[in-house]
Amino acid sequence: MKRMTYLPRIAQIAIAAGVLSAVSLPSAFAQQPVDDAEARNQENWRETIARTAAPAEGCFHTSYPSLTWNKAECTIAPNIPYIPRKGRGLSQTVGDGNDYAAEVTSGVISETIGSFPTDSGVKTEKGLLGANDYSLQLNSNFMNTAACDGASNPSECLDWEQFVYSSGYEEAFMQYWLINWNNRCPSGWYSYSNDCYTNSSAVGTPKEAIGKLKSLKLSGTAVKGGIDTLVFTVGTEAYSTTGQDSVVDLATAWTESEFNIIGDGDGSAATFNTGSSVTVKVAVTNGTKNVPTCAADSGTTGETNNLNLGTCSGTGGAKPYIEFTESN
Repeated sequence: MKRMTYLPRIAQIAIAAGVLSAVSLPSAFAQQPVDDAEARNQENWRETIARTAAPAEGCFHTSYPSLTWNKAECTIAPNIPYIPRKGRGLSQTVGDGNDYAAEVTSGVISETIGSFPTDSGVKTEKGLLGANDYSLQLNSNFMNTAACDGASNPSECLDWEQFVYSSGYEEAFMQYWLINWNNRCPSGWYSYSNDCYTNSSAVGTPKEAIGKLKSLKLSGTAVKGGIDTLVFTVGTEAYSTTGQDSVVDLATAWTESEFNIIGDGDGSAATFNTGSSVTVKVAVTNGTKNVPTCAADSGTTGETNNLNLGTCSGTGGAKPYIEFTESN
């Protein structure tokens, strides 16, 4: 399914102080290798733009080295459910509950950034739509907020928010869930068993091959009474879309974040070649420098991959995070 793509800018004349050192950009007409310094500059840019709020509601795009979002056309997200877990951590490979989540011990999360610092042996990946079909999902914990008030039994209802990049559908968007709703779904929501789900506006993105894994980054932010923002970056390009936080009140109850590369919806799997190994980093912001907990069996999505979880460790400081490996 082809979506619009964007042409990167040839050059930008300025960038915020401290993000990039002064370096010459390569000619638009010459393919030159990226040296170590330039690679670090691009990674610093991806980290910074992932934390740069959109100027308003809507969809946006920008190119390295700019930190200014430019208005982009929004698209309609695919009517595909990225389903909640059913296995409760019983599977052997990643997903359907069997995953680590970064859990904060106080306060609530306002921002999470997921990335893949290293990988080795990754050559191919296949999903429902063929080669290089997968999703990046950054998922909240299951919550019980005011959004559940219309459920048949509000105390049994759970709400949930996902930040999704779909390679197969070439879009990035947020998907919201009302689990155990057991009632007529609200206007604009789709029915899934006893649950309901809906999407934010989507921003068109490229279909990225699995070889780009180390340059992929997905971030989600939540603002109480304001807007939630998704930012997807790859290489020298960044894409963003927004939605009202009041849809499921994420900013009031976000205490865990799961991030991984898994199947592209409908409970599907992302299948990697044998010998693949990936490092996953989940950085959280909750107003403290405390070390996040590696919460085991705390994945919330029903999609999976064919990798096995390794060990997980947490690190505190200015940008607290957890990091773990998965391989086959």
